[in-house]
Amino acid sequence: MIFGTAFSVLFPLFAKIGLGYVLRSVGFLSQKTLKEMNNLIFRVFIPTLLFSNIYQTDFATITSFRLLWFSILSILVMNAFFMVFIPMIEPENRRRGVMVQGICRSNFIFFGMPMAVALFGGASAGLASLMVGVVVPMVNVTSVVALEYFRKKTPNFGMIIKGILLNPILIGGFLGLVCSITSIRLPSAMERVLIEIADIATPLALIILGASVTFTSVKANRKSLILAVAGKLLIVPAVGVTISILAGFRGLELILLMSMFASPAAVSSYTMAQQMDGDADLAGQIVVFTTAFSLFTLFFWITSLMGLGYF
Repeated sequence: MIFGTAFSVLFPLFAKIGLGYVLRSVGFLSQKTLKEMNNLIFRVFIPTLLFSNIYQTDFATITSFRLLWFSILSILVMNAFFMVFIPMIEPENRRRGVMVQGICRSNFIFFGMPMAVALFGGASAGLASLMVGVVVPMVNVTSVVALEYFRKKTPNFGMIIKGILLNPILIGGFLGLVCSITSIRLPSAMERVLIEIADIATPLALIILGASVTFTSVKANRKSLILAVAGKLLIVPAVGVTISILAGFRGLELILLMSMFASPAAVSSYTMAQQMDGDADLAGQIVVFTTAFSLFTLFFWITSLMGLGYF
């Protein structure tokens, strides 16, 4: 059952990535088209997706403040650690930001809620939605900071702040947060259009990722790729889940935290890296390989925690 749940979450992602790869292979998508589509996804579709998710989150119902603050603190500490650690082992700036993002930015939005609902039923969706509303904006902010910080050989803090303020994904998340907190409601027709556009974002991003990612540089990226995959699926979950247990989290809260730590790299990592002068090939490979191996690592984490009686 658990393996089947993980597979049911992962297979649709791989199917769309595979479709993109086939479309490029048969010549349906040119490099010019892929570049334009990646730009469109970064500037329109993903910001709309983030706006829609946060806009629909009811922050007034928050009761698990301890869980949410723990999540925020975990994300900040994790990013700060890898911002210091990665430059010690990776000499190339274009890879540094990509590796920090790949290790710290999880695909929680597509794994947290499905895992929670599969293990705890539909009643868990409310808390999972609140986690999405808090975790997703946070990991987007920290990812932009990492990519902007390592964009140049010498960090320009003025450019970093400008890059954060003008980042379309963060603008979409901020507007969604403002609307949600202030209870501003858009006309129903506009809400429907935004939700429909948001529904397109992830399938389109996966297809374009599959069409864009190349494996010719896997050998050259081997060291960075192995470290990023191991960090994302093994090291971060091992440390994060252990601290969560010691902090007293159990049941649904623990499964949500486990999903945040152990989920594969976010699909939008590739698009953001490409648009912000990071090593897009490495970013795409991190997404593909963490997604592939997460089928087994998530199974391991879930069965281990269940076997130990934590949920």
